[in-house]
Amino acid sequence: MRVMGVDPGLTRCGLSVIESGRGRQVIALDVDVVRTSADQPLQKRLLAISDSVEHWMDTHRPDVIAIERVFANANANTAMGTAQAGGVIAMQAAKRDIEVHFHTPSEVKAAVTGNGRADKAQVTAMVTKILALQQKPTPADAADALALAICHCWRAPMIARMAAAETLAAEQRRKYQARLKAVRG
Repeated sequence: MRVMGVDPGLTRCGLSVIESGRGRQVIALDVDVVRTSADQPLQKRLLAISDSVEHWMDTHRPDVIAIERVFANANANTAMGTAQAGGVIAMQAAKRDIEVHFHTPSEVKAAVTGNGRADKAQVTAMVTKILALQQKPTPADAADALALAICHCWRAPMIARMAAAETLAAEQRRKYQARLKAVRG
């Protein structure tokens, strides 16, 4: 499975592509950070992110996109910008019929480090180790994008099992309710 991990942001948007192998084996294929200037109008910044993401999707052809889920942030402007960048990325994925999954920062940290409250240095160190990189990815947005992709690779089988279980439960519930309705007639 080829996963594009995205750490959305207006100033710095981390992009990565990894491929999963057998078990927990993952291989880094590419990583970069798209930067936009705060001096530019919002629509120009979003367009720059959209254009870069579009190029990445067309070049790397990911099977799935893993985007960091926006969480409550004391700085509303930062949260809003992150959400807007994430929305642009999800839209580009939808245009290509690429599945999108959102992961919270604590899910990503827990998957990569074993600690949902790990700091950026711990995440970077583990990403470097897991992917057997020669040097640490910088800035932190690049490491976070790789961590998102790793998280999704490792969580995807569980996500698929949960979706299948939910589908089965809904089908069983529908059949049960139909039988109840027939009995009550």
